[in-house]
Amino acid sequence: MNKPRQISRSELQANESLCDYCTAKCCRYFALPIEEPLNFNDFEYLRWFIMHDRASLFVEDDIWYLLVHTPCKHLQKNHQCGIYETRPLICREYSTDDCEYDDSYTYDTYFESSEQIMEYSHARFACDPWHPNFRTAKPGLPILYPVE
Repeated sequence: MNKPRQISRSELQANESLCDYCTAKCCRYFALPIEEPLNFNDFEYLRWFIMHDRASLFVEDDIWYLLVHTPCKHLQKNHQCGIYETRPLICREYSTDDCEYDDSYTYDTYFESSEQIMEYSHARFACDPWHPNFRTAKPGLPILYPVE
């Protein structure tokens, strides 16, 4: 069963629920705040997190999050909750007032691979910029005239 076309919030009638037009974005992942990594070893732990399938990391407003891309096991094909009457408190407290229904969200910082974390941590903490694992340096300006 498909949802009707996506409407804007302003088109929503008083007797309608925004959820009736949504594909349940809020039920397809969860994100947990984590401690900000402060040293190279902290970033090594973060690398381990995102070596797991469907995990990524993001930073928003200087807060680090572990993002797990996995739908709720009670989400039905029609994008509705299969246990709506007995859903957990976090779901009951959730409001569509500030939900991401119409967001195409971009995070301040986003990591989806362990290689990205490694490059970032090496760039941030490497003492020797010539270390083989350090990212390629920004190229200098081209020389336009021969230097004598």
